[in-house]
Amino acid sequence: QVQLVESGGGLVQAGGSLRLSCAASERTLSSYTMAWFRQAPGKDHEFVARLHRSSGNTYYADSVKGRFTIYRDNAKNTIYLQMNSLTPEDTAVYYCAARRSPLTSTRWSDYNYWGQGTQVTVSS
Repeated sequence: QVQLVESGGGLVQAGGSLRLSCAASERTLSSYTMAWFRQAPGKDHEFVARLHRSSGNTYYADSVKGRFTIYRDNAKNTIYLQMNSLTPEDTAVYYCAARRSPLTSTRWSDYNYWGQGTQVTVSS
């Protein structure tokens, strides 16, 4: 059972930055494709970014492309989401997720493990 623990959320003004972390309970990064999702109040889970388990290729939602960066630290078994130029529309609970399959996906239900989420609030 893979456990994922997010941290780094908080309150930030528009235009500011935050870095989210997701620590995995085992040597997950080489075996799983990792992703970040978010969920705003009253909305479904929205794909944000992913990092492929073997190639290391990244892919971003159009809404965050150029502002967010997903990357990993294998030594710490942790993935990060660097978020810059934040806007109020980025306000949501952010989740990291792990997917065993080598096939890529942007669907929440295609992932096998999820963290508990961390709240990000961007004030205008």
